[in-house]
Amino acid sequence: MQHDTHHGQHGRHGHDTDHAAHVDHSTHADHSTHADRSDHSDHASHADHTGHSTHSAGKVDWAMAARATLHCLTGCAIGEILGMVIGTALGWGNMATMVLAIVLAFFFGYTLTLRSILKAGVDLGTALRVAFAADTLSIAVMELIDNGVIALWPGAMDATLADTLFWGALAISLAVAFVATTPVNKWMIGRGKGHAVVHQYHH
Repeated sequence: MQHDTHHGQHGRHGHDTDHAAHVDHSTHADHSTHADRSDHSDHASHADHTGHSTHSAGKVDWAMAARATLHCLTGCAIGEILGMVIGTALGWGNMATMVLAIVLAFFFGYTLTLRSILKAGVDLGTALRVAFAADTLSIAVMELIDNGVIALWPGAMDATLADTLFWGALAISLAVAFVATTPVNKWMIGRGKGHAVVHQYHH
């Protein structure tokens, strides 16, 4: 009789242990479910963030592209006029004067962008990288169109600062360059490049 009782207790003890282990395993399963839910939540959050970024990058209108182009045009105009003035004052030839004007156009184009980024508290190294990435293609296209128009305009290359032809050709060439460069800036901004990078530092 005692042996049977001891055996029964041993059986119940084993059953209780197995049951406890089963309960612990169930708890572990709940923990797994919690982890799965957490992972799913994180994934959904990441997906929402990605969707937001994609939407922001693709939201570009012509007015935004025109403002970015006008920004580049301002620097290019300052550089070109200053280059023409210096080249003429020093008696340089057409090619040397044009090269100086292009170099100064890039310089002032980058400088205007650099100044606006530095105001946001960005360090100089980062600001330089952003300015180069934002403006290089835009200024290059603008200078190519601008100087191309002047080079093809009869007599424009030989006109001096005192000639109406010089200022008329310069104004028209800059206007043509503005129209041609605006779609380039729109395409770049729509892909999160160009002045879209600069725009991030103003928020």
